[in-house]
Amino acid sequence: PKDETQRKGAASSCTARLKLSMPVLVDNIDNRVDGLYAGWPERMFVIGRDGKTAYAGKQGPWGFKPDEVADWLKTNVGPPTEKADQHPQ
Repeated sequence: PKDETQRKGAASSCTARLKLSMPVLVDNIDNRVDGLYAGWPERMFVIGRDGKTAYAGKQGPWGFKPDEVADWLKTNVGPPTEKADQHPQ
């Protein structure tokens, strides 16, 4: 992507193809978060309310396991609530 609009479009398309039901955040075009978390080419993190990394998935594509993070969330956070399922588009 050449700008943030294109980046958000690519993320939206990927989210739809993978049928992800959790919120997905997109890094700014400067890749600051990628630099901090080494998310390339893809990686899943859960950040706790305290701002610390609570779960760090392995780097993809082979370590990209949405079902693994979903199981972790169910075990450590609990099942999704109706309100949590209604995240903004």
